[in-house]
Parts: sequence; structure tokens; C-alpha cells
Amino acid sequence: MTEKKFSLGLDFGTNSVRALIVDVENGEEIGSCVYNYRRGEDGVILDEKDPNFARQDPKDYWEGMEASIQGALREARDKKSFRAEGIVGIGIDTTGSTLLPVDEDGLPLSFQEEFKNNPAAMVWLWKDHTSFEEAALITARAKEDEIDYTKYSGGIYSSEWFFSKILHLAKVAPEVFRAAASFVEHCDLMPALLVGDTKPQNIKRSRCAAGHKAMFNREWGGLPAEQFFCRVDEKLKGIRDKLYQETYTADVKVGGLSKEWAEKLSLSAGVSVSVGAFDAHMGAVGAGIKPGTLVKIMGTSTCDTMIAPPETLKVSIEGICGQVEGSIIPGFVGLEAGQSAVGDIFAWYRDQLRWPVENILSRTSFASSLDIKKLMEETKDLSYEILTEKAKSLRAGQSGLLALDWLNGNRTILVDPNLTGQIIGLTLQTRPEEIFLALIESTAFGAKVIMDRISEYGIDIEEVITCGGLAERNPLLMQVYADIIGKPIKISRSAQTCALGAAMFGAVAAGHYPRVEDAQGVMGGLKSTVYYPREESMAVYSRLFKLYKTLHDSLGTKNFSGDLYPVMKELLKIKREVMSKC
Repeated sequence: MTEKKFSLGLDFGTNSVRALIVDVENGEEIGSCVYNYRRGEDGVILDEKDPNFARQDPKDYWEGMEASIQGALREARDKKSFRAEGIVGIGIDTTGSTLLPVDEDGLPLSFQEEFKNNPAAMVWLWKDHTSFEEAALITARAKEDEIDYTKYSGGIYSSEWFFSKILHLAKVAPEVFRAAASFVEHCDLMPALLVGDTKPQNIKRSRCAAGHKAMFNREWGGLPAEQFFCRVDEKLKGIRDKLYQETYTADVKVGGLSKEWAEKLSLSAGVSVSVGAFDAHMGAVGAGIKPGTLVKIMGTSTCDTMIAPPETLKVSIEGICGQVEGSIIPGFVGLEAGQSAVGDIFAWYRDQLRWPVENILSRTSFASSLDIKKLMEETKDLSYEILTEKAKSLRAGQSGLLALDWLNGNRTILVDPNLTGQIIGLTLQTRPEEIFLALIESTAFGAKVIMDRISEYGIDIEEVITCGGLAERNPLLMQVYADIIGKPIKISRSAQTCALGAAMFGAVAAGHYPRVEDAQGVMGGLKSTVYYPREESMAVYSRLFKLYKTLHDSLGTKNFSGDLYPVMKELLKIKREVMSKC
């Protein structure tokens, strides 16, 4: 009997890393493990004085990779058909732009004694927005230049991206900037680590990361010119010499698993390791992306992806996070957009409701008889369950509320981290579940804004596929999204779609499939569940979306010429009409 072959996908998320072992012949997931990062708050190092601050300790990546792979192997060994020697490929995805300042050996500067407690030497997580001023400066200089290097980045550079973070680092921690031999994306460093060659000049840099976050494009010869960086700020003089000239798609083999890591992971040395990419782009592949399909990765934030043949996309789409050839599937232009917070918004609201448990209940006369820590842990998921249960009974428009989903700024289409959330329509009768539903609706309205922008540029969205924790766990959320965007929503078969996409690329890099499309056809699939839009809800949400757009344009753009006065009145009118039918 022919020995079965497997591929391993690693998905480094915001709070954890997941390892997934997949049968390359049928897509069966035979082993998985999730490792939660240990440092910071749910894996993120925060600063109470600066809400824009978000860092990570790279030690979590090293420890998490080893622990999650070992855990997945333990689970897989329960299957008679599995042998670790059958793993032929490893693929890796991470968040991004999540960058690390590294030394000449490619190791994080925070590993050095001199910088071990310096947050500037740690990982600059994707959702670190401290470089918003630098991002605005890069955008301004790009508009003045002969070449607009933001042309394929939606026309606006973001504080979540590569060079704005590097420039901010140079300003706030010049000693770290000087010590850095290079700056490396998380998705580039981990494959290099596994093959045993992290020298910055040898790392195969991801086309996905470079194109979407670092303005890399063949039209102008790769990265922006040295003169451009000098015009942005003299501190960036020579930055190109610390970086790279070539990039690679995720189907390319970086090398073979090193003997050191093979021993650590209980795998065979020489296993093929593919070039890394971002989680959303790998997730899109795992979900079955093809032309006409929008894949929505839903987690702490969301990322919307599409692909298009290069010959059909002749214009730059304003306000998205980039259009990059080969960033998702080689041979196609990958489109990326998204929202800076979705799951994080719901978590924020849940924590507001749990605040009295920790801060008031703990001071009552009977607090000594309670285990407050246990109560906090139990109410973490229970809060969601009760809110969702009660919100299910509400009709569209019944709450009289309208929210803006900008609690972590706006990624697409305004690209502005200095925007904040809002809830309009609150009364003395407003219930917690009504606020919860309004927050869900606000994220769906934000998703519709993105889809409308893509459609404006002549790209047809024929189907929508979602994946990620939110899509898996919350039918209410999915139904509201279907009602608001007005399209059926399908769900990826795998609960670990990003890791599955990474495993597909691992199989391609190993030579098991010639193209990733071939791997998709065998290893992927969809659930039978489909959420269809409901006509009555669609009609109400169409009216609410017009009000949302009024708020969106009035508070998010400079040249709004409409009228805000009718918004509250119209919300009350819609509420009365809906209530009259109850």
C-alpha cells in the first residue's frame, strides 16, 4: 500500500498559533493544536497611555510553533494511517504587517540583553497604529513624487504597514533603528527559521507582504527609490540597503527543514518549507477563492480578498489595502481590503458588561464567598451566548440604534486610524442586546461599504465565502451580514481555513501538486450551510445603510455636503414602523 502523504499548515494569529496536519489526497484534517501566546494581554503587549500601541514578544512565536506542531502530531498519531515521515510540506501564514527589527543573523533584537525590555525591539504587531503621523507623511510625499508609490496600495499609506512603522521606530528608538541589520515580516522570518538560514540577505521575502504593505511593485523596479525615502525623512536614508530586491509567491520552496528543527519537531529533515504569506491571503486559498469570489476572513479584525486576471484590472482601486500580482494565487492580481476591528468590537462590549463583576461585585459584603476570577472566566463566553440569544429575537430596525464600527479606526475605505466609534439612538429604554445587535450591524455595514467600492471599479462579486472563528460560531452574525450585503453567504468547510491554505502551499512547494488551484480542488471545500438574505430584513437594512453612509461620509471625509439632522428622526421612524408589525 502506498504511504499516505500529508502537509502541515501553521497559522500565526493575533492571539495564538495553530498547527494543522492535512491529508494531501483528500483534505482530511487529521491533527490540529492551538497554542495561546503567554505574554502580554492575550498575547498582545499594550500601553495604557497609548491606545495605538500593540507589540508582541517573539519568544511566543518560537515556543508556540514548537508546541502547536507537537500537539498536532500527538493528535494525528491516533490515526492508524498517519506517520510523521509522511509529512512532505510545511506552509506558514502570519498576521501583517507584523515586523521585527533583527540583527545580522536575522534574530530579533529583543533576544539581546541590551534590548530585551525595549518594546521598540519587539514585534510591531499589525494593529499597532502608533505610526499614524508617519503614514500620513508617506502618503503626502507619494502624491508629490513623479511616481505615486501608493498607486497599488489604495492611494493611502497606512499606520498598520511596513515603512510607517520603521520610520516611527527610527524616531522613538534611534538606538534600536541603528542596531537593526534589517526589518523582517513575521511571515518571512518563520520559514527562514525552519530551514536554518535567517541571514537577512538570504531570506526569501513574501510577494504578499512586500506588495500589500511595502509598496513593492515591478512597475517601478521593486521597492520605492532611495530618493523617495530621503524625501519622506532623512532617517530613512539607506533603508533599501537593509532590505531586499526580490520577492516570491507562496508556492515557492524556501528550502528543507533543518536538522535542528526536525529534531525539535519530531519530523524528518528536508521536509519542504514554502514561502510565507499573510493569514487572510492563505485563508482565501483555503476557502476556495477564484475569480468572482470574495472571501471574508472574520476574526479580531476582518480581511476581504479577491483575485482577478491582470488583464482585466487596469485601474487602481482607491482606499483598499492593495492589488498585488501573485499575492494570493500566482498569475492573478490579489485584492485586499478589510476592517480594523470586528471580533475585537464584540469583545470590547462583552468586557464592558463584565466590568461590574470584577470591579463592583468584588467589593460587596459577600465577595469573600465568591471566586471572582472564576466568575470572570465563566462569563467570558456566557456573555456572548446570552447577548446572542436575546438579540436573535430582535427584528432589523427594532432597536432604533445605528453604530459606526470605527473602534480601532478605519482600514478600508477611509484608511484613517484616527476615527472612533459611535452609537446613535440611545434612549432610557435601550437594552444591552440592542446595543450588541447594533454593533454587529455596524460591522456588516462597514463590510458593504468595502464591497460597494470594489464593485464600483467593475469587479463582479458573484459569491461570498466566509471563514474564521466568527463565521464558525455565530449564526446570528452571518444572517445579519447576508441581510445587509444582500447576497448568500457560504462557509468554508475547515474551521482552520488559514492553516489549511498554508498546508495547500506546503503541498505545492513539495511538488505534490503543480499549482495551488489543483490543491484547492482536492483539499478544500464548503459546509452545506448557506445564509440567504431575508427580503423583509433587506428592505429595512437598505434604509439603515443610507443612514450609515451619511454618518460614514460626514465624520470620515472632509467634503461632506449632506445633512445629519434627519438621522435620529429617521431611526425613530424606522423603529416605530417595525414595532407596529410585531
